[in-house]
Amino acid sequence: MEWKQKAAHWRAYPGLAEDVRHELADMWDDPQRLEDAFYRNLAFGTGGLRGELGPGTNRMNRYTVRKASEGLARYIEAQGTEAKQRGVAIAYDVRRQSRAFALEAALTLAQHGIRAYVFDDIRPTPVLSFAVRYLNAYAGIVITASHNPPEYNGYKVYGPDGGQLPPTEADAVTANVNEVFDELTVEVMDEQEARKANLLVDIGADVDEAYLQKACALSVNPEVIERMKEDVRIVFTPLHGTANVPVRRGLAKLGFTHVTVVAEQEQPDSEFSTVASPNPEEHAAFEWAIRYGKRVNADVLLGTDPDADRVGVVVKNGDGDYVVLTGNQTGALLLHYLLEQKRAKGTLPPNGVVLKTIVTSEIGRAIASSFGLETIDTLTGFKFIGEKIKEFEQAGDRTFLFGYEESYGYLAGDFVRDKDAVQVCLLVAEMVAHYKSRGMTVYEGLMEIFTTYGYYLEDLYSITLKGKAGLETIQSILQTFRKEPPVEMSGQKVDMVEDYQTGRRRFVRESRDEALTLPVSDVLKYRLANGAWFCLRPSGTEPKLKVYFGVKGNTLEEAQTNLLQLKSDVVKRVQTLLKG
Repeated sequence: MEWKQKAAHWRAYPGLAEDVRHELADMWDDPQRLEDAFYRNLAFGTGGLRGELGPGTNRMNRYTVRKASEGLARYIEAQGTEAKQRGVAIAYDVRRQSRAFALEAALTLAQHGIRAYVFDDIRPTPVLSFAVRYLNAYAGIVITASHNPPEYNGYKVYGPDGGQLPPTEADAVTANVNEVFDELTVEVMDEQEARKANLLVDIGADVDEAYLQKACALSVNPEVIERMKEDVRIVFTPLHGTANVPVRRGLAKLGFTHVTVVAEQEQPDSEFSTVASPNPEEHAAFEWAIRYGKRVNADVLLGTDPDADRVGVVVKNGDGDYVVLTGNQTGALLLHYLLEQKRAKGTLPPNGVVLKTIVTSEIGRAIASSFGLETIDTLTGFKFIGEKIKEFEQAGDRTFLFGYEESYGYLAGDFVRDKDAVQVCLLVAEMVAHYKSRGMTVYEGLMEIFTTYGYYLEDLYSITLKGKAGLETIQSILQTFRKEPPVEMSGQKVDMVEDYQTGRRRFVRESRDEALTLPVSDVLKYRLANGAWFCLRPSGTEPKLKVYFGVKGNTLEEAQTNLLQLKSDVVKRVQTLLKG
């Protein structure tokens, strides 16, 4: 049906919930809002289903949640009796309607005789990933929109390994979802009936305790914590999200005694009322934490996003001012610390592998190489890192050591198969203790790494383009870059073009092509003669075009100059295309 027909169908449907009917009536005289709400169905991206709340097939509401759950139920049924019996673990975060959506998903599954294990309260996304494996469930669902603004919610699906569904499985679920012609008619079981039939089961503390034990066991140098636990001062903010309890319990379990929580951001709040954006990638999210840090002279400030899969780290620079580390910098610090400690203790496996995404800094590859380890690139989206870990586990020929992406996502322990801010908060605290035991700050540790491996700097430019028109504009920009590829940027020749949509890598100077080994994705990456690079990709979870930049210099000043020039030139071209 066309969007007008879909909207009319919803309005005329006799069983439509009254709150949805009222919202639909409020937007009925606004054709643009109405079209944006109905012109397409929400689709799985790098983070699953995500969208603005409200009526419509392109919005998050009880009916689109039921439709997604109906498709998942049909997919599970097709896998056989054992898959149905293993059931589905479900978690939810602090966002508007998250608990209600979790129950909608559970009761849709129950209608198919599939048991749902639902957490009794808000939980971090990584705890859901762990719970899938701990409970031997066949799938997992987490209701979250991660770091998006308050008007968003989302629905992520996990496979039996606890990882987000990779492309093949996601496509199979999507195919089943698309076969649900009318989301309004999806049947759900009554909640009390589902509980009596043991198809809706509450879960809680036992999973939390098992998870925390695993997270604390990741410590590679408990001796340094024991020596320095009274000297390390930590400020933590969960940014109104789900990480408050597990992070504080984990730090206490390890022995850290000076942990100050930002009181104004401690409690769950679906409106994220103290921040413009609940995203630790945004420096403004740390305004409160920095005030606390100055008050208690903290060594490190930690901030997690609402579903606790991302964490930002703030440390003092050489002038004593608090600076927010980039995701690439935190990743480099953690990677180097873990590898160095494992080598010192003789626990570094010779077949160890580091995983990162194609838009993550190359410094990780340089660090891993210095320890004799391989680095493998994946597409953007942590599900691709999780997919690789599963491959290693099945083949038994490689050992996963660390995985990360520039957008503040990291993983050290594979008992979780998604990025995990909780375990990383514990490891960062330990790393701070390590540097302090050497009489150094973390910032000085970063400079030590730069001196050793080179000054790698990265940046990101994002353009938000909402709605149908915005999506078309993003596609138009990408197509222009494909049809008229740049031959030079910031005074450097383009040496290589990687087009992940066509699956080809072009060596410009040699006039030859080769196949890319990663899955098809609407991504373009350009490498320049001096080793710098930039990459364009539409976000899989937000209405954004993202442009990534990376450079390397012999000094910090040289790298900063190169980065500024590269970003300026690429952004200028993008803005020219935006103006038409």
